[in-house]
Amino acid sequence: MRATAWKRHLVCFLRPYWGQLLFALVQVGLISSVELLKPWPLKSIIDHVLGGQPLPWALVADWSRETVLSVACGSLVGLHVLLAGLTRLHAATTRRLGQGLVSELRAALYSHVQRLPLAFHQRQQTGDLLYRLTADTEAIQTLTIHGLFPLCTSLALMIGMSMLMAQIDGVLTLVALGVCPVLLVVLAQLRTRIDQAATTVSQCEGAVHTLVQRTLSAIRVIQAFTCEAEEDRRFRTVQSARCVANLQLHGLITLYTGAVDIVLALGTALLVWIGARHVLNGVLSVGDLVVFTAYLAALYGPISTISHTMGLLEGARVGYRRVQELFTIEHRIPEGIRVASACAVRGAVRFERVTFGYTPIRPILRSIDLEVAPGQLIALVGPTGAGKSTLMHLLPRFYDPQAGRVLLDGIDVREYTLTSLRQQIAMVFQPPLVLPGTIADNIAYGQPGASPETIVRVARLACLHDTIMRLPHGYSTLLGEQGATLSEGERQRLTIARALLRDAPILILDEPTSSVDAETQALLMEGLERLIGGRTTFIITHRLATIRRADTIWVMQEGQIVEQGPFAQLIQQHGLFADLYRTEVHLHEDVVTVG
Repeated sequence: MRATAWKRHLVCFLRPYWGQLLFALVQVGLISSVELLKPWPLKSIIDHVLGGQPLPWALVADWSRETVLSVACGSLVGLHVLLAGLTRLHAATTRRLGQGLVSELRAALYSHVQRLPLAFHQRQQTGDLLYRLTADTEAIQTLTIHGLFPLCTSLALMIGMSMLMAQIDGVLTLVALGVCPVLLVVLAQLRTRIDQAATTVSQCEGAVHTLVQRTLSAIRVIQAFTCEAEEDRRFRTVQSARCVANLQLHGLITLYTGAVDIVLALGTALLVWIGARHVLNGVLSVGDLVVFTAYLAALYGPISTISHTMGLLEGARVGYRRVQELFTIEHRIPEGIRVASACAVRGAVRFERVTFGYTPIRPILRSIDLEVAPGQLIALVGPTGAGKSTLMHLLPRFYDPQAGRVLLDGIDVREYTLTSLRQQIAMVFQPPLVLPGTIADNIAYGQPGASPETIVRVARLACLHDTIMRLPHGYSTLLGEQGATLSEGERQRLTIARALLRDAPILILDEPTSSVDAETQALLMEGLERLIGGRTTFIITHRLATIRRADTIWVMQEGQIVEQGPFAQLIQQHGLFADLYRTEVHLHEDVVTVG
């Protein structure tokens, strides 16, 4: 990514907030003005009260020293009170602005990531995405609150002080400002190295998040295979890499900070030396030198602060750049303009010479050519890895074929909007996916307005109602992460109930009975058969005995349809389906014998 790309994206994102930014910048101007006035009461005390010099203004030329002292002290207090009020207002404004920017950026990124194609999510590390959504999005607040406003404050003070200082002593002004180019040279020498180190830190943090997320999601497998020690070793390895990266970054920051402090100390010493000589020579008053010294501290202070937070700013710049990288990833599945409505969709599906592979050189599906009439029940069977689930993923456009077309009611599915297309399809995934929340919320996911009666009805069809009623809180029972409080079969039945509630004209069931016993399987299939009527239904299964009533069975092998037809016909052909069925029967007989 070019260095200016993230900056352009940041400017575009900040555009809706110009009003708030302008208000904060006005506060910066007021704060800078008060900072410019702060040394002058002290100068009056030193020069006109203690030094006895006459006041330069005609209106107050006859003031006594006591009056000048009182006014100067009052002005000093008033300026500090005003500065405290403006600083508090500015802190509240920038804090509100910063939090709003972070919230808006996270919401925009979250929405964007949700709509990226499955191919992106399958190759992206979940932990890294989580880190970008949480930690990296904080970068916009750091860049604005700790970057933009301190920079604006420094520039305002530099310009204002330069003008005032030039009127007092041009030589000292050149000495004071001469430090800035030296600081820029130091920054240029180390910035690239700090940027690279900050990028490495972000990558290592993402790797830690990824490992933790993977470990916690697979904790049962880890404990079952007693791999805790191995996982400890992996965590220590990535954590060690993170520590090394952080140490390298902070080492560079310390080097830069030290160099800045030395340059500022040399500049201050040189200015005080020259200023003292000017006082001794009568060119400057002691009060003028005090003003200069105060301005110098106010001028060098923000520069020193920014240098001390350089690692933070560089990390924020890298973080925002990582966020912007996600925004540059386009939704590669283009939207159509047709709207598919439930009342208009009949459910006729056709695959025309469909070829697809997750990588172009390894096709999973090869020249699939099939047609389904509205309301038909289609079963997909075949060895593991034959492409059954992949074929069904083309219908809701989780992927688009590399060749050929998928048609719904004679219209290419690419012509429909994604939302309206997927609303006409209810799916049961394998493995079953259960979300944290109540059982009722899980069943009604995707249909949040569903009535309790409807939820109970689909739960009965999924043979889940009796199980739910045995729980302490019934349908209000809270489920743990990934539905850990339910058995595998109960989670599967819950996802079936969720699909049934969708009441869509097309139903895709991926291994709907793989985790249930024979009795529950029979009851479940009976309920499904009552619901399937009038819907185009696809069942992917390895339990061949459950698909006797399918209108057509598609037998897949190595990405191709090798057989198709009703159950009895395929058994008589003595082909792959018959072999698979005989194997299933023999396995069942062996299990019964062993039992």
